[in-house]
Amino acid sequence: MHLPEKWTNGYLLPTLAFLMLVGPFALDFHLHYPDEMYYTDAAIRMMQNGDYLTTYLGDGMLRFKKPILPYWFVLAGFNIFGVSALGSRIFFLLAGAAIIPLVYQIARLISDHKKLPVWSAWIAATHPVLIFSSTRSIPDILLALFMTCAALGVTGLIRYGETAPKKYHWLLYLGLGLAFEVKGLPAAALGLIAIAYVWINPWRPVPLKRLLYLPAMLSGVGIALFWFVAMYLKFGPVYLNSFFEDQVGMRVGSRVWLIVRHLVFALVLMMGLFFPWFLMGVKRIGKNSMAVFRENRAFIGFILVWVLSIVFMTALVSKFYERYLLPVTPLAAVSLAWILLKKWPDASPKRWTAWFWMFIGLNVLLLLVALFANIGLGSPVWVFVQWCAGLLMSLMLISGLRKGLPPLLLQGLSILLIFFNLSLVSHPLSIPHQGRQMQAFLDDHPIPPDSHIAFLGHVHYASKIRIGLGKAYQVKSFKRLEDIPDAYSFIICDQKNSENLPADAYHIQLASLNWDPKYVDKMIGAILNGSTEAEKLKWGKKYYWAEKIKQDESSNQ
Repeated sequence: MHLPEKWTNGYLLPTLAFLMLVGPFALDFHLHYPDEMYYTDAAIRMMQNGDYLTTYLGDGMLRFKKPILPYWFVLAGFNIFGVSALGSRIFFLLAGAAIIPLVYQIARLISDHKKLPVWSAWIAATHPVLIFSSTRSIPDILLALFMTCAALGVTGLIRYGETAPKKYHWLLYLGLGLAFEVKGLPAAALGLIAIAYVWINPWRPVPLKRLLYLPAMLSGVGIALFWFVAMYLKFGPVYLNSFFEDQVGMRVGSRVWLIVRHLVFALVLMMGLFFPWFLMGVKRIGKNSMAVFRENRAFIGFILVWVLSIVFMTALVSKFYERYLLPVTPLAAVSLAWILLKKWPDASPKRWTAWFWMFIGLNVLLLLVALFANIGLGSPVWVFVQWCAGLLMSLMLISGLRKGLPPLLLQGLSILLIFFNLSLVSHPLSIPHQGRQMQAFLDDHPIPPDSHIAFLGHVHYASKIRIGLGKAYQVKSFKRLEDIPDAYSFIICDQKNSENLPADAYHIQLASLNWDPKYVDKMIGAILNGSTEAEKLKWGKKYYWAEKIKQDESSNQ
């Protein structure tokens, strides 16, 4: 088996592999992250009311905690691909994939080492936080994308100095402006640090006059601030209270021990999440790191400043999330690739085949678990077609090892294949999700378009149901039955709330039933003794459709 050099040494293969192997896991609700509801609920409301600047929660309350751009990415997906899981996530997956060629270009600018760009691309493509963030419609992957655009601009300015082409100024300032419109102050902080570094670094500084290119700067500032100006004109300064509470008040921790603990977590995760690549280079890492630093002090200094900045900013938050490290992860991938190539400039990493077989073994285990679950629970045919594809790709990677394909390629593909096969394991627990089931229920029990539907239950599931029903119905969340106005004739509720509904006032029907992950042991037992339907009804997560009985119908009864 022989692949063209543009595939083995370029960014096309890791980018396409990322899209194809992560896509099945990303583009349906195999894993629904709770914060996604803020953006999908608001985007559906925008489609219904035509107001594309104001963001609302599922209960109708205003939300100003994040700038507008992530909402527009969801909205664009809904308009192009329909209101669905795929529509909500497709542009976030593409954003994650777009980081890979950007990393490749950064690596090309900083060194003449022919292998550095492709190593950097594969290490970035297989980073678990980058992968998981690309499977969620939340701002973090967009922030990483635009900050990486800005980092490419910084890289060009560092390399070419005063003679840098203007495209690098545009990349820097437009990247920062878009990043600010994604998540606000973190982008501004990292952006100011980057600009200050390019200006004052001791190895290759750029004079302020050359650095502050006004057309690009003003465009970036305009992009960054336009939504804030629009909200000020519409609501006055009150909306800023919510924004700053989220950006500063709720985020910044004050206890010394909490800060120290988060600092340690951030440092450990910054290295540990590059598994297994970091472990390959841990021997003599100090010596190799110094060799890389001496080769390009200006750029490595920039990486160190940015990584340490995000580590310290993450340490200050009141609640720690590993995704807060994502904005500098692409740059860190370049530095790690460089360190590894210092250790193995011409040869493959020693004992890399052990890692390869470990990942192949994990893929085989996932395939076996998926086969057991999907046969036992009677999954549709297409799931078994995907299972066969997963098995075939695993066998092809083993064949590639025997035929001498590049170790980097085999290692990267074996890691990404895990997410392709993981979607087969999560399918019986997750698909069809509550939204899709409720959509099917209303197809069989139609109600008038634009009907108002009340929801009682966990807001996490309300979001999926709202997506399933699309913009045709107004689904509003309520905390208690007593809060629902009399004008609402339809209610969707969980089992606990259904028990509080008066039986003489509502027709109540089971509309959605899924296995509850808390009772996976019951699911396994049900498969083994062939009682899956009965056990699922007993232990599953249920949502009910309740329709108010009309008074004349009630009197006839």
